[in-house]
Amino acid sequence: MRLREGAEISKYYYGKPLMLCYSGGKDSEIILDLALKSGIDFEVQHSHTTVDAPETVYHIRNKFKKLESKGIKCNIDMPRYKGKPTSMWSLIPLKGMPPTRLVRYCCSILKEIAGANRAIITGVRRAESFKRQSRGILETYSSNKSDRIILNNDNDDKRRIIEHCQLQGKTIINPICDWTDDDVKEYVQQEHITLNPLYSCEFSRVGCIGCPMAGKKRFAEFARYPKYRDLYIRAFDELVQVRKRNGKATQWLSGIDVYHWWMEDNVLPGQLTIDGENDW
Repeated sequence: MRLREGAEISKYYYGKPLMLCYSGGKDSEIILDLALKSGIDFEVQHSHTTVDAPETVYHIRNKFKKLESKGIKCNIDMPRYKGKPTSMWSLIPLKGMPPTRLVRYCCSILKEIAGANRAIITGVRRAESFKRQSRGILETYSSNKSDRIILNNDNDDKRRIIEHCQLQGKTIINPICDWTDDDVKEYVQQEHITLNPLYSCEFSRVGCIGCPMAGKKRFAEFARYPKYRDLYIRAFDELVQVRKRNGKATQWLSGIDVYHWWMEDNVLPGQLTIDGENDW
């Protein structure tokens, strides 16, 4: 019912099929299954973040091949910033600070790159908000709290089934917004949903490797994917040099210093504050 309503909104107001935002996680797997069974007209879109686990990348590619064989249009969007191709590794020195729990510029650039002036489907759920250490992801950062905007791909306990994003002209349909964790588990089991293989490797989330919202689980992620750790440290090295060239105060001497601060491993003070944070 919710998906059919979303499909009608998409055709009436935008003249296009619904765009299903697929991340390769269990919630997006469910909305994809629901869309397939509903019989609505839809397309599938994935935002390549450059920091997804290899298993996630392969899972998405395989899924899209199967969907395309059924005649469903699928698209993988590569990230761009100010009209140019970008990645996590180039954004970090460009922004002059690592992404943190309070300021995740990476999400607005790497994930929110598609769906402008469209009706989209997401798998966000309110139940996920209780697992977060802070509420929402900042789409645009400002020292004035009233000017801050929450990203559309984040889970928050105020999320609604149908929402509007004035910044990008989107209508967002969140069909499983009110589903509990038990609802998700039951649906996956009953409908025999094939999930990202990382869920079978004790991963409770399959988002970006090193995401600050993963907390201490990042240590296990970097143990499994040490090359990602090295890429972050290399980007942090460049970040330190950029801050020095721009005359910005910094407590770090090297990328390793930034990494310890960012990981909150008690080697350096934690990541909730940073000199010049509001300057990025």
